[in-house]
Amino acid sequence: MSLIEKFEVKEEGYHPFLIREGWQVAQLNADENQKIENITRLDVHFHTDEVFLLLKGEVVLITASIQDNKPKYELELMQAGVTYNIPKNTWHNIAMQEGSEVIIIEKSNTHLADFEFHNLSENELVELRSKVSEIYTENLQN
Repeated sequence: MSLIEKFEVKEEGYHPFLIREGWQVAQLNADENQKIENITRLDVHFHTDEVFLLLKGEVVLITASIQDNKPKYELELMQAGVTYNIPKNTWHNIAMQEGSEVIIIEKSNTHLADFEFHNLSENELVELRSKVSEIYTENLQN
């Protein structure tokens, strides 16, 4: 019996794979839902932070404050080797290019019960998609 546990997730989508005593590690591999053209909402967690680590690919971390029922976006192109924490009560989502992979660390019930959604209006979607596309374009030029 090995003392080291190994996990490898190849399938697209969200996969919690290490769940222990109130916390979990999951892997999110790019799928159709995480392409910027398919993102339609933001979500928030009220009881926990959520940690993101880029394994590979191009991923934009989307955060927003909601003021007068409208999001004010803050976006960041994730870099490998950097740990990103989204504090509780922060609206967020993640836009992923094909082939991208991200590790997520959070409380074990976060994806089951601790979330609320903010559906984006058509104007908010246009703004968000434009901002994310700008980041991807800038990254290609560098």
